[in-house]
Amino acid sequence: MKLHIWTQDQENYGAHDWDGVGACPQYWKFKGGADFFVKGIKNDAEATTAVMALRSSIEENNEYFRREVLGWKLVDNDYLTEFERSQLEYEGKITHKSKELAW
Repeated sequence: MKLHIWTQDQENYGAHDWDGVGACPQYWKFKGGADFFVKGIKNDAEATTAVMALRSSIEENNEYFRREVLGWKLVDNDYLTEFERSQLEYEGKITHKSKELAW
């Protein structure tokens, strides 16, 4: 089994014109997200512990960009994300794999 973690990204379009003085304008737009995998996770308790331990290396929050963990689940070792499956279907190979994290 491996752990699949998925995120939601946001970009602050208001920060593009900000001169760094005063409060940064807030105009957040959702921009998809990212998928991460952790190999060798055995059960839900271990999965939860891994997510909590890795959360600070996955999530980001500044004036320009936010990434937060939306969810996670245990999947089979041969599991592919929707994006990876579509690459196989349309290109015949996976050129952009999901990031694998060590825990």
